[in-house]
Amino acid sequence: MNPFVPIGAVFAIGGVWMLIVAIRHQHERRPRYAAMLIGGMMATAFGIVIAGFAIAYQRAAPLDLNAGFGR
Repeated sequence: MNPFVPIGAVFAIGGVWMLIVAIRHQHERRPRYAAMLIGGMMATAFGIVIAGFAIAYQRAAPLDLNAGFGR
């Protein structure tokens, strides 16, 4: 397994956790929770993208750049 899959999962779980905390404290209107909301969305998206690209890279066939097309 590629090490980026668990790293991406940790980022996604951490981002969702930050989102949950920020949404629960949304009524307080503090800048801290607005920043947590933005950071949580960014961390969640980053984790999903990293894990997704790692899985796609594992599943794809090797690319042979020396096998050119006929002219």
